[in-house]
Amino acid sequence: MAGVRRMKLGSQGLEVSAQGLGCMGMSAFYGPPKSEPDMISLLHHAVHSGVTFLDTSDVYGPHTNEILLSKALEVEGIRGKVELATKFGISFSDGKREVRGDPHYVRAACEASLKRLRVDCIDLYYQHRIDTRVPIEVTMGELKKLVEEGKIKYVGLSEASASTIRRAHAVHPLTAVQLEWSLWSRDVEAQIIPTCRELGIGIVAYSPLGRGFFSTGAKLLDSLHNEDFRKYLPRFRPENLEHNAKLFDRVNEIATSKGCTPSQLALAWLHHQGDDVCPIPGTTKIENFNQNIGALNVKLSDKEMAELELIASSDGVKGGRYDNNMATWENSETPPSSSWQQG
Repeated sequence: MAGVRRMKLGSQGLEVSAQGLGCMGMSAFYGPPKSEPDMISLLHHAVHSGVTFLDTSDVYGPHTNEILLSKALEVEGIRGKVELATKFGISFSDGKREVRGDPHYVRAACEASLKRLRVDCIDLYYQHRIDTRVPIEVTMGELKKLVEEGKIKYVGLSEASASTIRRAHAVHPLTAVQLEWSLWSRDVEAQIIPTCRELGIGIVAYSPLGRGFFSTGAKLLDSLHNEDFRKYLPRFRPENLEHNAKLFDRVNEIATSKGCTPSQLALAWLHHQGDDVCPIPGTTKIENFNQNIGALNVKLSDKEMAELELIASSDGVKGGRYDNNMATWENSETPPSSSWQQG
């Protein structure tokens, strides 16, 4: 397993493992936090297996996932092997969720993440969601300063539209754009993926297994804790699930014929999209992690890719990715920079 290949992410010099590890579910959103010793063991196993690109955010917990990673990185020699990505931009105040990208907040969030992670520099720092009140040029201006000060190495955006990506990249080069991309989330292919490729920006695919759907299909819901937010996502609701289960069944048929698991097939499909794509599946179990990196050895023929393309057409899934009140790339436009007045 130590043979996980490396890849250049973007055109600014960052090199990562060709598959990363999404760490959110260890601490938040997918039920109660998992056992800290178990998660540290999983993180160490991942790094020793060659998966060194670790993805977290200050909102996971909030804060507890970054602290978990800091404890895993304490072991001598681990930090130097890891490409550490975290995010800012979503805050909770009085129980209300707020997206922020003003310079003061950007800097304060970065300083706080550095302290929680107990590192001097963050390898890749994303704006998690776009603050539509603040020109993207203003947010990027502060991130550029943080790069110049050595507090972050590379800059990324998450859930940003093609035009937002262009505007941001003009201020300071983006290394990566994180977006949801999988066999049932393909809306990014029309404009966002081509824009990233035109500008030499790496593509980091989160939820590449459809939030676990491509592991077991509709049966996934039977194992979800009451606190798991997936239970309330449109695609997992009863009125959509029956239709979506048919998509899984067809993917599972192809996987069975190839001698791999459906989750390996779903990940392999992404790996075959191009050498600028890095999926970051999350897991809390070593056996699932081992299965996921097995996807790197699954080869798909043109015929198999075409078959998956047919199955996973844009209308192949029912239900939105999130509820309508969630910030995504579809509502990420910001005002022109000329309109900005520092409050």
